[in-house]
Amino acid sequence: MNTATVSKKGWVVIPKIYRQKYNIKPGDEVRIIDYGGVLAVVPLPADPITALRGMLADGPSLTADLLAERQAAKQHEEAQIDQSLRPG
Repeated sequence: MNTATVSKKGWVVIPKIYRQKYNIKPGDEVRIIDYGGVLAVVPLPADPITALRGMLADGPSLTADLLAERQAAKQHEEAQIDQSLRPG
């Protein structure tokens, strides 16, 4: 576990191991996030659009999953209606 010391100006040096791991270079921006008792330093990409390109390409189609779920629900409802309309 690496630690850092806060300077009088409030500066904190990100340890070299993490700068290398996350490819953080001088001039790069990071976001400080407060998680209610925990601070996180999140590197921001220089070009967020390029950084996110293709992120969902390999994942499942949420639209296809939703359509299949809706179709199954529709069939279930139709079966219930048909059953309730049968004389018996």
